[in-house]
Amino acid sequence: MDEENEKLGTRNSELGTSGLARDIEAVLFISPEPVSLRTLSEVTGAEGRELEEAIEALRQKLSPENGGIIFTEVAGGFTFRTSDSARAAVERFCARPPDYSLSPAAMETLAIIAYLQPVTRPEIARIRGVGADTVVNTLADKGLLMEAGRSSETGAIRYRTTPVFEKLFGLSGLEALPPIEGFEATPADVEELREKLHQAAGRRQ
Repeated sequence: MDEENEKLGTRNSELGTSGLARDIEAVLFISPEPVSLRTLSEVTGAEGRELEEAIEALRQKLSPENGGIIFTEVAGGFTFRTSDSARAAVERFCARPPDYSLSPAAMETLAIIAYLQPVTRPEIARIRGVGADTVVNTLADKGLLMEAGRSSETGAIRYRTTPVFEKLFGLSGLEALPPIEGFEATPADVEELREKLHQAAGRRQ
């Protein structure tokens, strides 16, 4: 029996850094919810003892004694959680004030949304000339943007600024935004932006 346990331990150790256990670890990392054994079997193609051994290897690898991330079983599935021993540090991190520092690309995107809202990602991308997905996600995560329905033409999600945006930039409301002419743009750009702004204002009424 001891020899069998030793072999299993060796096999689990190997799986803990590669192979099936690696795949399971990646799936659990990206999943916001616990993942059931059935789902793990479907996405990895493994089942039975092979799957159980990989899960056990991951459980040993991510045990409370080995680090700050714990492999745990909850709500009928498997997931990660932070170690109790790291709770104080995690709580201090979560209590830190939000970081509202913005890159030039984020500032440019935020300005477009502020003046043209509600506006979709494809519309933002056409104006900027580059994709807007990552920047919009960043602004939404910071609480500066919120969803505002969908385009009746394309079904794409529209975005608008939030009260957090107005507070951060010291605005009493969207009407307090600086004139569009204050930005470096051609007269044609200004006219296009102004027209879209009027259209957006009309949709809100």
